[in-house]
Amino acid sequence: MAGEAQDPGAGAGARKGPGEDGEAGYGFWPLFRLVVRTPRLEIRLPREDEFGAMLALVAAGIHDPATMPFTMPWTDRPSPERERESAQWWWRQRADWTAEKWNFTGAVYVGGQVVGVQDINAEHFATLRSVHTGSWLGLAHQGVGLGKEMRQAILHLAFAGLGAREAHSGAFFDNAPSLATSRAVGYQPNGETLAPRRDGVARILNVRIDRAMWEERRRDDIEIVGLEGCLDMFITPPPAG
Repeated sequence: MAGEAQDPGAGAGARKGPGEDGEAGYGFWPLFRLVVRTPRLEIRLPREDEFGAMLALVAAGIHDPATMPFTMPWTDRPSPERERESAQWWWRQRADWTAEKWNFTGAVYVGGQVVGVQDINAEHFATLRSVHTGSWLGLAHQGVGLGKEMRQAILHLAFAGLGAREAHSGAFFDNAPSLATSRAVGYQPNGETLAPRRDGVARILNVRIDRAMWEERRRDDIEIVGLEGCLDMFITPPPAG
């Protein structure tokens, strides 16, 4: 797991591709047509009828209960509060979306089955060209390389698709799998910060990758579909004239 992807509100199930009948009625929200694909997985926004499968994934476990990888311990919440708050968080990312502040919290699918969440968020992206990423995987899907694959996919969206200059992430000092994934993808150490952790405090090890670092490891088998139709939702267009 990496960064601070807090949301567990997505689900599984195969979907029709962009522009097919399954997308009818979503023209006003073109983010639903944005898909990032690798040979192993795809990342896209989930629909509401898929929330249940993601909530079931969370209930089955996404980390050892004895540890807490998130600054906000949302996985500690009892049912049904956890499910309700998760859905509210998911809806809020869409309701609050602007080109000046956005969070694309994509569900990760393997063979049509949801396995986790990979997000990318930014503020003042048109000016800064800087993003933050965060992710988590269900316990049953950890340890097989999916964490690295989904991070590579979202960085491809950031750099190849959106023209980012840099991407940031981070994890608690003892979250060895997340930090190992960051190193494998090419992130470099970028200082430390203190953050709340359940009832205490712990060190976050921050990491950063810039465009040059990413270009050295750039893959040629990642596909971005549907970005052109929603690019103005990520980057404020310049004033006319």
